[in-house]
Amino acid sequence: MLRRTFVLSAVALAFVAGVYAADADPSKGLAEADITLKSAGPMAFGPGGILFVADPMAATVYAIDTGDTKPAESSDRPNVEGIDAKVAAMLGTEAKGIQFKSVAVNPASGNAYLNVARGTGAKGSAAILKVNRKGEISEVSLKKVRSAKAAIPNATDKKRAEAITDMTFYKNRLLIAGLSNEEFASNLRAIPYPFDKTDRGTSVEIYHGAHGKLETQSPVRVLTTYSTGGEEYILAAYTCTPLVRMPIKDLEPGKKIKAVTVAELGNRNQPISIIVYNKGGKDYALMSNTARGVMKISLEGVDKIEGINKRISDKAGATYETVKELTGVQKLDAYGKEHALLLVKSGDRMDLKTIELP
Repeated sequence: MLRRTFVLSAVALAFVAGVYAADADPSKGLAEADITLKSAGPMAFGPGGILFVADPMAATVYAIDTGDTKPAESSDRPNVEGIDAKVAAMLGTEAKGIQFKSVAVNPASGNAYLNVARGTGAKGSAAILKVNRKGEISEVSLKKVRSAKAAIPNATDKKRAEAITDMTFYKNRLLIAGLSNEEFASNLRAIPYPFDKTDRGTSVEIYHGAHGKLETQSPVRVLTTYSTGGEEYILAAYTCTPLVRMPIKDLEPGKKIKAVTVAELGNRNQPISIIVYNKGGKDYALMSNTARGVMKISLEGVDKIEGINKRISDKAGATYETVKELTGVQKLDAYGKEHALLLVKSGDRMDLKTIELP
């Protein structure tokens, strides 16, 4: 059985031994500075309330000390009906001018964080918001915050918005997916934290069964981590919708690797968010998508799948079920061992909900 890795232990509101050294200071290397975001992108939490925020247009990742480390005094969980209108009113715009780019749960406090684009194009701006357990919304100040930044040295120029597509914190490293400006454009980086320097990252090749060919130009859209048989893996999904695994130990600067395609989950679709969890003694990945609902993917034996290496018509490999009661899910993140935080489109409005994991 797969053991739960950082994704699960983090949302359990505590870091397991070995994920981050007990004597390490998460705020080491941070200095007070003003942050100006050119764009809203993925987010992920690390230890001690450290929030990692991606700015794809600037090809930069920031580590921000939120100071949000006080354990919750209640069992309440964030639930906000019509959060788009409430956020828009706070930011002085209309709900239709708001785009929710990412959600992340702070394991230290149980508060939710949103990365929001206000407007589009060159006139757009980004804002980070906190939603506490009572559903109260506040804007996170980016003025004179203790922070550090890591610039991506070889990010793509042609598709700048895809310079950083997703990221997650694992042990003492921030794993970052996106496109580089190199021949093998699909790229994964494992940046040690506290930030020191970044590197070229690892070029990733996959076999896309629905397309019947090897691909190196498409970025990972979503990723998470898991362990089995003493091996630590990245589990990642691409557009249209191959699911792949790759050993974390293979992420070396300048190296080219080929991921194992463990499933084709249906074409004409793009994954949005993914988490790994355990229920009833079995491990699953829960993934929201643009066109195929929310998938509950069985991870039983996924490390033993040899890989898809020939064209398939639609679906193959690891099996999944569509969670029919979950519709309109835009973003999701794990909330403790038994719940998930969802950003859900409900008719003309957007709601933030916390539900029991299916």
